[in-house]
Amino acid sequence: MAGLTTVVHSTLSFPCCLKSADTWRWTWQVTVGRHIVHLESSTRSLHMWRMYAESLMVCLQWTKFSIIGHSMGGNVATLFSALFPEMVDTLILLDAYGFMPTDLKEISKVMRQGMDEMIQFEKKTEENKRVYTYERAVERLLAANPTLSEQSAHILLERGLVQVEGGFVFSRDLRVNFKNIVRMTVEQSLEMQSMIQASVLVVLADKGFGAPSSESNRQKIISALLQGYRDRNHTVLTVTGDHHIHLNDPEVVAPLVSDFLWTTVLSQQLQA
Repeated sequence: MAGLTTVVHSTLSFPCCLKSADTWRWTWQVTVGRHIVHLESSTRSLHMWRMYAESLMVCLQWTKFSIIGHSMGGNVATLFSALFPEMVDTLILLDAYGFMPTDLKEISKVMRQGMDEMIQFEKKTEENKRVYTYERAVERLLAANPTLSEQSAHILLERGLVQVEGGFVFSRDLRVNFKNIVRMTVEQSLEMQSMIQASVLVVLADKGFGAPSSESNRQKIISALLQGYRDRNHTVLTVTGDHHIHLNDPEVVAPLVSDFLWTTVLSQQLQA
């Protein structure tokens, strides 16, 4: 079987993806020979993990694949790679560390906040979504994401808007803004990191997550995570750009991803 490439993302994806979303969604771009298959399912509840795993292992009957994840999608992809190490042969993180280490004393507070937000949201009645003209939707997206280029905004809105009577509404799920309750300590993060069997490429942006933190404790945590990858002979690179570098300037990131996939997966499959 030809190489499989799975794309997992939270907010943005490469412009080459045929379908994506402006919200927290899963997009699997699977290349098998000349065929590309896209599957989507909204992550609307805590059942997302079960849904994702079952889709891969049962519905699609995959046994081995590669994952590319950006931002929160990178964190989810990393956790999946640690929990199902035998299924992932290559993991690529785009401006993501793979984990969200939290101080032990803060974990319960953060988890409760996330659950409270979900409970309050579920109590509210469904509100009418605001209708925008296309131009106003572009302005709204750029205002909320100042590092996006206008071209990137248009790319996202091709998949992030739904046309209704009188204009467009955003297709995003507001629950993406809730506190992430999947938290662990630095020690737990490093232990999970050690469980990954895949070859890992971490691409950070020097004005995104790759920028030095002014908080000494946070910088210490970041350094520990990145050193953990290096100690296991994984690759950590930093490129010039912001958190959305893969979308704003794909020509910067795409060669790094392509070369890594070719070296770690495709060339080996051709030799087999």
